[in-house]
Amino acid sequence: MPNTNVTKPRRPVTGQRTIQEIPALVRQLVQLANQSRPRDGSAATDAADCVLDIEVDGVRCVLVRSPVDERTRVVLSPREREIARMVAKGYPNKTIAAVLDISTWTVCTHMRRIFAKLGVSTRSAMVASLAHAGTGIVEPRSTSSVAASD
Repeated sequence: MPNTNVTKPRRPVTGQRTIQEIPALVRQLVQLANQSRPRDGSAATDAADCVLDIEVDGVRCVLVRSPVDERTRVVLSPREREIARMVAKGYPNKTIAAVLDISTWTVCTHMRRIFAKLGVSTRSAMVASLAHAGTGIVEPRSTSSVAASD
């Protein structure tokens, strides 16, 4: 007698998408919305241009085109800002740990989080990114060095 308790592999339900497919679907949506827009120039041309405004299953869905800000604001915690400032001045992790009275492991953890937020992988790239972003944490093209008498 065959075993009827054997489960069959589940097929994905039609209509379900994976996370990787979303950017392509959004591009298609924007393309379709742009094709359906009036060509007479009556569309809004301000900074927040509404591309699509529809209601789907009782939920209002609005797709808005907005300019990409190259100086996207990075939000660092006060401790991360303090550590980033010290790195920019040239202090090594051991010195930062001693000054802030924390372990070097904690400094490394803060550094990893800063790197992740900025999308960088080196100390110099972190400093350059913060200077370019105009966060006020790091002065662009600072010529000062760490004083030996500190």
